[in-house]
Amino acid sequence: MAQVEATTERIVAADAEKVFDALADYTGTRANLLTEHFSEYEVRGGGDGEGTLVHWKLQATSKRIRDCLLEVSEPTDGELVEKDRNSSMVTTWRVTPAGEGKSRVVVTTTWQGAGGIGGFFEKTFAPKGLGRIYDSVLGKLATEVEK
Repeated sequence: MAQVEATTERIVAADAEKVFDALADYTGTRANLLTEHFSEYEVRGGGDGEGTLVHWKLQATSKRIRDCLLEVSEPTDGELVEKDRNSSMVTTWRVTPAGEGKSRVVVTTTWQGAGGIGGFFEKTFAPKGLGRIYDSVLGKLATEVEK
């Protein structure tokens, strides 16, 4: 089993604090950022960054659906980490200033992939698919915070 990683980033025309607050707002803004790939969204504890427990199903392909129960932490300023209790998947959101009134948002998801030929295909294609999903989420984020 090899670690699989998918990373996507975008420059957003809003201050880093505003962008981070939108991402950390699981009871409000975050649900509005999700695409059709996410379903059964439910905040089960907390709701604002550190200490939040949130559930959703992520359908990356027509056959691949992950049932995610995520614990949220904020290990450093500008960073949200979502650790899935149901798998090895960890998604890290990093928001940093990128010039006056702009932010760089980088989202990285890692997990332990399958072995064998299935693992080869997962490592080859899953990062691209997940990258497209998170690129759409970042697009919705930009629309939300650039208002």
